Amino acid sequence: MYTADSWPIACNMLSFGSTAPDGTPIEDAPASVWAGQLRQVRELGFDHIDPTDAWVPLGKLSDARVKEFHSVLADEGLAVSSISMTRSSVVDLEKGEENLRIAHRLMDLAPDFGASVVNTGFMQALTPAQQKALWFWLADGHVDDPELRPLAIQRVRELGDHAQQNGLQLSLEMYEDTYVGTPEEAVRFVTDVDHAAVGLNPDLGNLIRLHRPMPPYTEMFEKVLPYSNFWHIKNYTRDEDPQTGSYSSAPMPLKYGVINYRAVIRRALELGYSGPFCCEHYGSDSIGVCAENRDYIRQVLQSALR
Repeated sequence: MYTADSWPIACNMLSFGSTAPDGTPIEDAPASVWAGQLRQVRELGFDHIDPTDAWVPLGKLSDARVKEFHSVLADEGLAVSSISMTRSSVVDLEKGEENLRIAHRLMDLAPDFGASVVNTGFMQALTPAQQKALWFWLADGHVDDPELRPLAIQRVRELGDHAQQNGLQLSLEMYEDTYVGTPEEAVRFVTDVDHAAVGLNPDLGNLIRLHRPMPPYTEMFEKVLPYSNFWHIKNYTRDEDPQTGSYSSAPMPLKYGVINYRAVIRRALELGYSGPFCCEHYGSDSIGVCAENRDYIRQVLQSALR
C-alpha cells in the first residue's frame, strides 16, 4: 500500500500530441524533442508520466528507440507508472488484431519501465464531425457493435493472462457508447471477463462532460469503484436546464468541477482502491492544470490516510 507521499500520480502526455513542432510524427522525432517535452512536466514537479500512445506509441517503436526512450526518461528524472492505449480498440474492424499485438508488446515493455498497469479501452478514431467540434465529445462518435462483445471479452481475457504473467494489471477505460460506456455496462463487462488482473478505469469525466442525461456522479462511482484498478482523473463543469433540455460542460481543475473528488477519492480508498492516478485535462495549460490536480490529490490522500 502506498503512502500519501509515495502514491504514483502521473501526468498524461497526450496534451503534447502525436506530432513534433516541425510536423514530424513524434515517434520519429529526435529523442531531444521527447526530452524537451518531458522536461516541461518534470519542471512542474511530476515524478511519473503516462506515455500514452496518443503521444509516443511505445508499442510501435523499435527496440533501439525504446532504449532511447529509457535513456531520456532517466536523464529527465521521470518514471512511468502506467501506459495507456488511446483509441486503439482490440476489436476495431480494421486495426483490431494490430492493436491486440501492440497491447501484448506493451505488456512485455511495461515491467521494464516500472509500470504496474496497462490501460486500454474500446473508443475508436475521432469522426470528421468530432474533429471539427470545439470539444470532440460534443459530436457523436463510434458505437460498439454488440455482436463483437464476445470477441472483446475473449481478447481482454487473453490480455489479462499476459498481464498476470508479468505482474501487471489491465485496466479498461470507461467511455461512452462502448462496452464499458455506463457503470452498469462496465461492471457487467468486467464481471463477464472474470479475471483477477482486469479492472476498470473509472474515468467518469468522459461521461460527465456529455450533453445527454446522466445519473448523479455519486451513484455512478459507487457502482464502479469496487472494480477499479487505475484512474484517469479529471473534472468538468456541468449544467442542465430541464425547461429547454440544454446542457453545457467545460474542463475544470479537479477542485472546481462538478465532481467532489475529495469525497470520491476518500470513498475509493474505503472501497480498497490502490491503483495509480493519471491526471488529464483538455484545453488551456493542460499540464499546468494537471500539476495543480496532482497537488490536490496528494493533499486529499494525506488527509484520508491519517
